Amino acid sequence: MDESRKFYTEFLGFDIGMDMGWIITFVSPQNPTAQLTVLKAQPLSQAPAISIEVIDVDSVHAKAVEQGIKIVYPLTSEPWGVRRFFAVDPNGVVLNVLSHIKKS
Repeated sequence: MDESRKFYTEFLGFDIGMDMGWIITFVSPQNPTAQLTVLKAQPLSQAPAISIEVIDVDSVHAKAVEQGIKIVYPLTSEPWGVRRFFAVDPNGVVLNVLSHIKKS
């Protein structure tokens, strides 16, 4: 993860939006909605390969259930401020579908 942190910040110029050691989100300084998340490799895990932020994760989750899309991590409000679920695309790629929780 140290090498990834250095690569994306020093080489590509991304800022760090979140760093929990096992997961790092890099943010474009010019366009903060352009983000890249890197996870520490975990063999045979169902860790997501791609994160997609949506406006309303609850409605997207309902649509996934309605369409019979395989969900491998349930809709969850995480302590770090996102609500998300993991869905599997037709090629077996695990997607982290999320929305940031609005602070009241």
